[in-house]
Amino acid sequence: MMSKRQDIMKATLDLIDEEGLQSVTFAKILKKANVGSGTVFNYFGSKEELVNEVYKEARLHMGNCLLAGYDPGLSLYERFKCLQLNRLRFGIDFPKEFLFIDNYSYSPYISPDLRNMDDAGSSRAVQDVIVEGQKQGIIKEMAPHMCHQLIHGIISAIVKGYLVEKYPLTELEAQQTLEASWKAIRV
Repeated sequence: MMSKRQDIMKATLDLIDEEGLQSVTFAKILKKANVGSGTVFNYFGSKEELVNEVYKEARLHMGNCLLAGYDPGLSLYERFKCLQLNRLRFGIDFPKEFLFIDNYSYSPYISPDLRNMDDAGSSRAVQDVIVEGQKQGIIKEMAPHMCHQLIHGIISAIVKGYLVEKYPLTELEAQQTLEASWKAIRV
């Protein structure tokens, strides 16, 4: 059973997914979560604080999912594939969280500290793969955060197309997506 705090956060994410962040009000959150205003203010001082907490939880969840089955002892390419496949799966399995992160990471609602957080170590793992690949001369010489943004963008575009049923995403297409994201940063 979810706690009232979790109910409020889930209702907020659901409303953001349904209506967009700007349309979400405390009144709508209270109704959807089936809680009183006093309950919300026990946990969150403002809408901005609540949205930031939802964002933080989604990023931590994504980070943990990205690291599922990740083995730093694997080859550079196998580590890359693991992280990217996990990113793709997260987008498919948790679309509301994925889209919220993707659509609002640069929103003024999200604090810079949270925007730059290390999502349970996954950002560091991606960064390490990129930097190691650059040292080996396998990955393009560009700022690691730009490489990271490129590979995230490819996955994001594919996930968004899949979620709106623009096209299917078979295992073959998932592998082709991973290959395309690898080629985007490979020398």
